[in-house]
Amino acid sequence: MTRWTGLLTVMVLGAGIVSCDDAKPPAKVERAQVKRTGPATMEIIPVEGQLPYCMLFTMSEKGVIRQLTLTRENRSIRCDANRPVANTSFRVPVQEGKVRVYIFFSDERVPAGSVAQQLYDLRDRERVTAMDLRLPGRIFVETLEFTPETGEPEATGVIVGAGGVVTSDGGTAPDAGTSTLSVEPADN
Repeated sequence: MTRWTGLLTVMVLGAGIVSCDDAKPPAKVERAQVKRTGPATMEIIPVEGQLPYCMLFTMSEKGVIRQLTLTRENRSIRCDANRPVANTSFRVPVQEGKVRVYIFFSDERVPAGSVAQQLYDLRDRERVTAMDLRLPGRIFVETLEFTPETGEPEATGVIVGAGGVVTSDGGTAPDAGTSTLSVEPADN
């Protein structure tokens, strides 16, 4: 009887090993998307089912780390699903090259200063995970990439003429910024 028990045990264990080898790794969960809104601007949009708070950091190819969600309390902010984080677009300096966007989702408002320091300490790592951080509560980290492109040069400090048109001569022409309005006398 022990021979049959041993044989059945080996078969069961063997079947378990085979089924473990055939198991596929879990698919990567996408927690947010980056949406290009201009040549060097982007929106970060969390997908459905994420933790309620988040904060954003970028790290450029040149090693510059920027905190994008800076508040007076310097804590993570509320992030609603399918809406841009902070209802805004973020500009990435073209001269700094491609950036990695780190989105830290949390179940409570987390102080951003400690996250910034830890991210700075981990700057040489190719990948940063929630296990690398010393933070309270539940934390998920999503890493996205964005490459800014040069676009039309921005016009700042120019004269706007009639109809909202920017004058090409910078306002030096005699009629720059003026419009002619003719009024006909009304017949009574």
